[in-house]
Amino acid sequence: MKIAIGNDHAGPDYKKAIVTMLKDRGHQVTNYGTDTFDSVDYPDFGHPVALDVQNNHADFGIVICGSGNGIAMAVNKHQDIRAAICWTKEIAVLARQHNNANIISIPARFTSIPQAVEMVDAFLNTTFEGGRHQTRVEKIRCQ
Repeated sequence: MKIAIGNDHAGPDYKKAIVTMLKDRGHQVTNYGTDTFDSVDYPDFGHPVALDVQNNHADFGIVICGSGNGIAMAVNKHQDIRAAICWTKEIAVLARQHNNANIISIPARFTSIPQAVEMVDAFLNTTFEGGRHQTRVEKIRCQ
């Protein structure tokens, strides 16, 4: 699987742990995130992730910022991107099952690194249920 990841200054340690897990499982990872804790602007690191997913250069995306909100707002501006802010494994699973989310947004200041790794693993290993959820997902896109 091809995964794009991007993060601001709140997420370098999270990204490192997640990338290690992904590579250990044989996934290809494109890193758009910062590796430092120097203040940066999250849209600069989220938009490339969204573009990779939108243009089918990545199967899924992972974005990380302090609250998970700002970077999710940025990537959700892209057509056909459905980024879900997740703070538990259960929410990550539901984001995939019911919403066909294609980007997971992680709030680094409100989750632990082991939690984040677990959420990403659950997110990537959960399939969209379709059915009644498909109709709802189709109504998300603005024309």
